[in-house]
Amino acid sequence: MATFTKFNSFVEALAEKKHDLGSDQLKVAMTNTAPVATNAVLADLTEIAYTNVSSRDVTTDTSVQTAGVYKLVCSALTLTASGTVPTFRYIVLYNDTAASDELVAFWDYGAAVNMLDTETFVVAFDDTDGVLTAE
Repeated sequence: MATFTKFNSFVEALAEKKHDLGSDQLKVAMTNTAPVATNAVLADLTEIAYTNVSSRDVTTDTSVQTAGVYKLVCSALTLTASGTVPTFRYIVLYNDTAASDELVAFWDYGAAVNMLDTETFVVAFDDTDGVLTAE
């Protein structure tokens, strides 16, 4: 199972209205260089080339608050290779609508991932607990 890490700047970005998780377009970035919690924007990362990867747009299923607890639930994202995809180990969730592509969180898959032509890789967000919760 991939390890979830929230970027430190995400909490401040929420407080300063840089994210509207209910309507902004979230997207995933792929990297083979370990992100660090102090990264704040997409430009802080070393991304792989996406020439042979399908759409990286994430679908938000629900963005709701119940009894003071907010939960963001997103659909699983299937990435499909249309040729060889550069090796990656980390999937990064970021806000593509925000002016500076603010980062939300990343998952460490623990080992390098290789995708050859026609192979798929599923980014499975937690349907029960959501991508994230806030109290």
